[in-house]
Amino acid sequence: MEETAARPVFYYDLGSPYAYLAAERVNRVLPVVPVWQPILLGGIWKHTGGSSWALTDARASGMAQVEARAERYGLQPVRWPQGWPHSSLTAMRAAIFAQRAGRVVAFSLAAFRQAFAGARDLSDTDNVLIAAAACELHPNAVLKGIESRGVKDELQKATAEAVERGVTGVPTVAVGDRLFWGEDSLEEAAAAL
Repeated sequence: MEETAARPVFYYDLGSPYAYLAAERVNRVLPVVPVWQPILLGGIWKHTGGSSWALTDARASGMAQVEARAERYGLQPVRWPQGWPHSSLTAMRAAIFAQRAGRVVAFSLAAFRQAFAGARDLSDTDNVLIAAAACELHPNAVLKGIESRGVKDELQKATAEAVERGVTGVPTVAVGDRLFWGEDSLEEAAAAL
């Protein structure tokens, strides 16, 4: 993980629509460009016992809130992938690969837009490869990367480090020892900087 003491860290998972909303704003809202750190939300939930609000009675209201916020921020209308939520494991491994290649922001934004503006299922490797191609990552390199032991280990390590730091969900912005959870806490994180 490429972290320096002076830079905040933006923790996210590509399966989270709230992380999508944060990703579209985080570099503008924070006065310092953060380190974009992919983590696996499922790994966080294993530790905390959490689960997705999309599998509860809060699903409809949560989706409506995401759609309203996207409109308020001037984003494209949210289009939900059929059957969402899906496993984000492949996409998150690709994000780690993109991080290693210095393209994590471009890849992550492309993947988020594939999912929540294009209604594409990121558990489908072809949709992940479309996002990778949008930021000039070669599909064959991405395919090899997401299957490599190094990428798998790095995603697990980043997730474990996030848990150790106290991250309980995404999006979370870490500013020093302080954690700001939720897309609607970006301004508070900016003030802390």
